[in-house]
Amino acid sequence: MKNENNEKVFDFPCSYPLKVMGKNTNEFYSVVTTIIERHLTDGSEIAYASRTSSGDKYMSITATFVMESEEQLHKLYKDLNDHELVLMTL
Repeated sequence: MKNENNEKVFDFPCSYPLKVMGKNTNEFYSVVTTIIERHLTDGSEIAYASRTSSGDKYMSITATFVMESEEQLHKLYKDLNDHELVLMTL
């Protein structure tokens, strides 16, 4: 994967931290983890951390895992961003 200066940013496979933000609802955490796990190889190790906003209205989930390819990365971001509960991904 390359940046706007055509410099290589990631060498796949690589450890990848992904942050997903949405409203703090009962199903948000479950939806996000299900989408992420659907895109990873069986048996992949995933470290999750979650946090709610100071007003408890929003939640952010950070998942760190091994990303195998740029194609896998783009598909995962697309599926997450297409879901109605996801407000933003980083």
